[in-house]
Parts: sequence; C-alpha cells; structure tokens
Amino acid sequence: MNEDNISTFKTGTSTIGITYNGGVIVGADHRATMGHFIANKSVKKLFKIGDNLALTTAGLVGHAQSLARTLAAEVSLFELRRNDQMTVKGAATLTANILSGRPHWVQLLIVGVDGDGSTVYSIDSAGGSIPDVYCATGSGSPYMYGVLEDGYRDGMTRKEAINLAARALSASGQRDAASGNGMDLAVITREDGFQELSDADLQAVLSSIK
Repeated sequence: MNEDNISTFKTGTSTIGITYNGGVIVGADHRATMGHFIANKSVKKLFKIGDNLALTTAGLVGHAQSLARTLAAEVSLFELRRNDQMTVKGAATLTANILSGRPHWVQLLIVGVDGDGSTVYSIDSAGGSIPDVYCATGSGSPYMYGVLEDGYRDGMTRKEAINLAARALSASGQRDAASGNGMDLAVITREDGFQELSDADLQAVLSSIK
C-alpha cells in the first residue's frame, strides 16, 4: 500500500497517559477506520521517541507516522548534542512548534519522565500544548474519562495505574466503534526508561481487571 493510501486512514482511536508515583503509563488501541469501515486492526499508535519519552497519535495515519519519525530523530539528535535527555516539556514544545508551522490532522500525547517528575501533555493539531496528570484522546476519550475520573487518585502505584489504563482502554473498545482490536501499554520510569508490556503481561493485566 502506498503512502497516499495510508494517509487517508482516519483513526477513531483511544489513547491514554496516566502519571503515577514514580512514572507514567501510556497506551493506545489498534484499530484504524475509514468512516464506518475498519481499515486495519493492528495499527501502531504508541511510539517510543526517547528512553524517557513516548508519543501517542490519533488522526491520519500518514501524518502520525511522519511525526513519530521526525520526533524520534530530533530527540536522538538533541541527546547526542547535549549528552542529556530531552525533558517532557521540551519534547512537547518541539512537537507543538512542528504542528504550528505545518498543521497535521492529529491529536497527540507526549508522555514521559524527567528530573521534574512524570507528565502528560495533550497537543492539538494546531500546536496547542496542555500538561496534566492524566489525559485521553480520540473518539474513545469520553468513555475513558468516565473511568479515569472515577479511578484516578494522587500517589497511585505502578500496578494501580496500569490496571486503570487497561480498564479505560477496554471501556472505549466496548463502547466506541472506532476503537478496539487490542491495545499496547508501556511504562516509563527514570530508572528503567521506556518498557512496553509483553503480550503475556498484558493478558495477565486484562484477566485481573475482568
């Protein structure tokens, strides 16, 4: 499939970022849609862009993939030049500047940890950037926010945050026709960096929340 066809895919999408005591959880579903048609059941919407940073994407797949490549390259260049990791705020500002110069049909989360702790930034298609302790994007976000606002609390443990993210993504997959077909979840900490849950670990989490 050529790039022109890929770029027409609209991802209804559910993506999520949740801070907890020591790190941040980030996740996304797998479904891509064109109107009412499920165009793909295994689209990647969660991207590692640095050892301490992740990106989630909702919107046109072509724009999302291009941004993921650009951001990963820019973060890598920054680290080579500075011999230090880019901050979450720095990555969010970089992303916002890219989008304000040439708008993309996307809604993004920049999620990560640095010396100031863990943060989730929501970034709109025109470059608006808003930090928060948790955030959900995409057509499934109303269902996820219902779960988040009921279940989130300050000082959550890693396990509690993972379970909450899985519950929220499961809820969107049950109620939002443009979301579903599984999920990706990852944990980011200062000590261990970006670690995506294996299929076995993810299945164990999903079994525990049923």
